[in-house]
Amino acid sequence: MPLHIADAPLRITEIFYSLQGETNRVGLPTVFVRLTGCPLRCTYCDTAYAFTGGETMAMRKILEQVASYGARYVTVTGGEPLAQKNCIILLRALCDADYEVSLETGGAMDIAAVDARVMRVVDIKTPASGELSKNRWENLPLITPHDEIKFVLCDEADYLWAKELITQHQLASKCPILFSPVHGAMSPTQLAEWILRDRLPVRLQVQLHKILWHNAAGH
Repeated sequence: MPLHIADAPLRITEIFYSLQGETNRVGLPTVFVRLTGCPLRCTYCDTAYAFTGGETMAMRKILEQVASYGARYVTVTGGEPLAQKNCIILLRALCDADYEVSLETGGAMDIAAVDARVMRVVDIKTPASGELSKNRWENLPLITPHDEIKFVLCDEADYLWAKELITQHQLASKCPILFSPVHGAMSPTQLAEWILRDRLPVRLQVQLHKILWHNAAGH
């Protein structure tokens, strides 16, 4: 790695090893790199501690800590990781190191520069999130079958809105679609029944880490 890249700084809230709680990699041992900072303030956010603080780390130090866990999978998350421009460099460096890399992004930032090897998990913010206006719709044409789109749903109105959007933009033909009920606010069973009733081409996901570690954000 060139010296200038090795020294590239990122503000990091935490790096930890746990089971992936979401996406098609749910249950897999994964290293999480949580970047500090987020331009959004979703009503259901469970990682507000990542809005500020953290520690500035050089790229080489981040990669060394990731390597120490001996895992195959790495997830870069936040906050909003793409709010830091050096996140793009980190994602590329992780791919070059032969990790299988995923990015969790809130959908308000441009995903065009993200390395094509990365699985981009892109949120679409619903009305009840409080951040509907921040959705970057220009990202939708960039989505590939390698990526995933996630809706975090607060209530039935969110569900109906998401259902209409999937049809309007033919999202199910682009990539897998995830429906995630807000933990403790919406019944997963109710959401499952709506999905079955309407024969939606989506995957219901519950946050495994919150089942295993009782409302922990990741571990």
